[in-house]
Amino acid sequence: MKNLLRYLSIGLMLVTVASCGKNPERAGVALITEQAIRTHIAYLASDQLEGRGTGTRGEARAAEYITHQLDSAGVKPGGENGTFFQKVPMLNYSVVPPIKYDFVKGKQRISLKYGDDFVANTGRVELRVTLNKEIIYVGYGIVAPEQRWDDYKGVDVKDKILLMTVNDPPSDDPNFFGGKALTYYGRWTYKYEIAGEKGAAGVILIHTDEKAGYGWQVVRNSWTGTQSMLTPKPGDPPHSRIEGWITREKAEELFRLAGYKFDEMIDKAGKPDFKPVSLGVNLDVDVKSTITEVESRNVVGIVPGKIADEYVVYTSHYDHLGIGNPVKGDSIYNGARDNASGCAAIIEVAKAFAKLQKPPERSMIFLFVTAEERGLLGSKYYSQNPLYPLNKTLANFNLDMISFLGRFMDITLLGAERTNLMPLGEKLAKEYRLTVVPDQTPEQGHFFRSDHFSLAKAGVPAVNIQPGSTIEGHLSEWGKEQVEKYRNEMYHQPSDEFPPDANLAGVEQIARFTFQFGYRIAGLKEFPVWNENEQFKKIREESLKGK
Repeated sequence: MKNLLRYLSIGLMLVTVASCGKNPERAGVALITEQAIRTHIAYLASDQLEGRGTGTRGEARAAEYITHQLDSAGVKPGGENGTFFQKVPMLNYSVVPPIKYDFVKGKQRISLKYGDDFVANTGRVELRVTLNKEIIYVGYGIVAPEQRWDDYKGVDVKDKILLMTVNDPPSDDPNFFGGKALTYYGRWTYKYEIAGEKGAAGVILIHTDEKAGYGWQVVRNSWTGTQSMLTPKPGDPPHSRIEGWITREKAEELFRLAGYKFDEMIDKAGKPDFKPVSLGVNLDVDVKSTITEVESRNVVGIVPGKIADEYVVYTSHYDHLGIGNPVKGDSIYNGARDNASGCAAIIEVAKAFAKLQKPPERSMIFLFVTAEERGLLGSKYYSQNPLYPLNKTLANFNLDMISFLGRFMDITLLGAERTNLMPLGEKLAKEYRLTVVPDQTPEQGHFFRSDHFSLAKAGVPAVNIQPGSTIEGHLSEWGKEQVEKYRNEMYHQPSDEFPPDANLAGVEQIARFTFQFGYRIAGLKEFPVWNENEQFKKIREESLKGK
């Protein structure tokens, strides 16, 4: 009976495709099915792949699986030397306990426990980092001339330990550090970058749930165990010798040791007249690491278009956290939603394009990137070493974390509002009976937290397509509760597993939407552009001059 139903389903699909033969866009949509997506997620999120940690055998198996799916569907190799792969040279490093990480003032010493109180890694290729350096609180650690903001005020912080508050200075004014929305200045990546530029010996970020947008368990699970960096090369931006986070509780102890109150110092940091404060406390560190060379891979496929040398790029990261700290006896971080869901959807988008009777107007690139969880490293490497010219890339569409809740009633086109792509996205959403809503948690800075951002920084108009929280057949509050539950109980946890009864109607819906969005953008006469006053506009304009 099962086989009969399967054949009837395939026959119905073929009839549907045939009836859409004069409309390639509709034909492609019909090819994307929930059943196929389910098969991909079930494998990519299985224990067999051991959490797809960067540079591990589990991640390699995932890459081979994606490659097989693309190849069998007729997607052509888009990588190096006629393969589906772009090699991404990296270093994996892990700290080796015991680790000394103490706050010292005279004879007083506060010893922190690795994982529970702090996380720290070297920002350089050093097997051992020993430091005993003065700690300076630099507020939010931001230099933003356009906001008339400078947390350093000319103070020389070279060879010091910089203590920083994450996020931006608080504001309700959208013209001042984005108001409630997080800007790039608030991201931990920026904090490390500015510390390196200033020549700091180290940087400590203060974690709070409110300002980070996630609990300490996310920091602990993301920053302990094996970490990765792109293999350094001459001319790379400098890094500090030690980079890490501490809990709010330990930050409070540190300020008390220095004779200050936590809340008062955080409040002062939120004002433009703030000046760096030497705490009169040293950080005494001894951290040993193992460092090994690894060569992970981006998986790249291409479906040639009528204009073969112009491109639309789809991205989705296929790595996750691998095997890590056990939670309730489970140490495999399967990453079903994060991001087997997005990978499965883009696999089906690629297969749909490959099976069209007529090619799309532009070539379609399918880029499955490694090491997103290590700081967007795979997409960063591609943007710095593009296989296809970025000045001939119309746009990027990214999928990362799709809920298993059912059909969505709303959608966020994160990044589209910064470009002239939004009207096209809104038109398509209307056809899907989807309400386009702005980022529902702008304070968490999702625009800066997935692989589209790497291409955006290189000037390419980039959109992260995010399903909303209003679910068909449910009250709106139910969906919000489910999203919150995932963030608190499953995000970057072993519990992000694939349940056999998962409702994937919404994943199919988002995959189909994403296919159509890219298909239509590929048919534009003019290249998409960033809106006025967007930080990437000048980069794009300079890039297109050489097109």
